[in-house]
Amino acid sequence: QVQLVESGGGLVQAGGSLRLSCQVSGRTFRMFVMGWFRQAPGTEREFVTAISWTGGSAQYADSVKGRFTISRDGSENTVYLQMNSLKPEDTAVYFCAARPAPTIARYITGYDYWGRGTQVTVSS
Repeated sequence: QVQLVESGGGLVQAGGSLRLSCQVSGRTFRMFVMGWFRQAPGTEREFVTAISWTGGSAQYADSVKGRFTISRDGSENTVYLQMNSLKPEDTAVYFCAARPAPTIARYITGYDYWGRGTQVTVSS
């Protein structure tokens, strides 16, 4: 059984920063592509970013490119999302997801395991 637990969400003013964490347990962490998705009220869940097995490559949604950075720590079985220059439109529940495949995917069905999400609220 694979478990993903997110943490680090909260309330921040526009222009501020937050770092989200996602702890993975139950299977070999290094075999997963790890992704972050988000869902704002009344909208569909959308891709934010994902990182390869080795951490050597990552992809970002255009809306967060240059502001958000994904990273992973194999020794801690944890993936991080550093979010800088936050905007009110970044307000959403952020979900961590794991994909047991070697290639990065931007679609929800490409990920087999999901966390419960952490709320990020950016005030203007």
